[in-house]
Amino acid sequence: MAKATKYKTLNGLVSRFRAELNDVNFILLFAHNGVGKTRTSMEFKDKGKRVNNGDGDTFYFNAFTEDLFVWDNDLPGDTERHIKLTTSSNFFNGFQNLALEEKIFSHLERYATFDFRFDYNNSKAIFSKKEKNPKYHPNNEQPEYVTNHNVKISRGEENLFKWCFYLTLCELAIDDEDGTGPYNWVKYFYIDDPISSLDDNNAIAVATDLIFLIKKANGKIKTIISTHHSLFYNVLWNELRGEKINRYFLYKNKQEEFKLQSTDDTPYFHHVALLTELQKASDENKIYSYHFNALRSILEKTASFFGKKDFQFCLKGINDEILYNRALNLLSHGKYSIYQPVELADDNKDLFKRILKSFVDKYDFENFELVD
Repeated sequence: MAKATKYKTLNGLVSRFRAELNDVNFILLFAHNGVGKTRTSMEFKDKGKRVNNGDGDTFYFNAFTEDLFVWDNDLPGDTERHIKLTTSSNFFNGFQNLALEEKIFSHLERYATFDFRFDYNNSKAIFSKKEKNPKYHPNNEQPEYVTNHNVKISRGEENLFKWCFYLTLCELAIDDEDGTGPYNWVKYFYIDDPISSLDDNNAIAVATDLIFLIKKANGKIKTIISTHHSLFYNVLWNELRGEKINRYFLYKNKQEEFKLQSTDDTPYFHHVALLTELQKASDENKIYSYHFNALRSILEKTASFFGKKDFQFCLKGINDEILYNRALNLLSHGKYSIYQPVELADDNKDLFKRILKSFVDKYDFENFELVD
């Protein structure tokens, strides 16, 4: 396995990405939350402005993009809920002059059942849903379903709407053959974790539709995709096989330096990377509450690989199997944050070490060094 490359700053990292995109069409990046995926996407965008005398060249989708859509929940009246669009951003170039509803809906209808319309004059999106009529009875003339307007959609539906909006604008950039459209400045798509709050089925659907779109660009616009979502990453890894693409795992070492490791040999590299991080935590006796969640996640993915539904499959036949299963059930259900870590008591640290060692020994994982 190739050795990881260190970068002390994000500027050096994105300079490498920009250089590589002269020769490849795609870069696929896996990184756990908290490493700096969103900051990397913004540094890539800012780098473009610096080298182009202030002109942007990157059309990005990340947490900052999502903030361009702001809910007005009409708290006093509770009846006129809608999303306000921050049309001063380049994201909405040409919004007033483009009939976007049909194009956006062609993407949205694959994932969701709600409808929407734009109030172009006031730069807002208004949503509606068909719902069962509570007054319906087969013997009267009431319709079985009624349309409720000005509804507040769920967080997952909201994210899908934003994502389909972005896909539509990407299509406009790709289809601009004569270079006169509102997105003729776009040279790169940078997409960071577009699947938050989505279930696995939608994550697969989003990945599939995204692949179709970026392949359509055919190198005219280059694409970087970063994610912490293992299923999403693996779908992209496999579907882009054979394309001009570089694939990486991004993490940090003890010195808070960024390290970039190629994953061209296997889409499941990041599972081994996470397992190595858990081994490091065990060796240093710095074991926190969220480490049990991470360990259980690895066991679940390993069990799934073997066609089994339960992580307990991975512990069958080893000593203290019942104790380990009970511990993983009890200690991995908390909503632990990597940003507010809670160190485990000594007895639970010891239990974690024993479970990890039993699992690694049983499946003979070959770890690699994350901190060199």
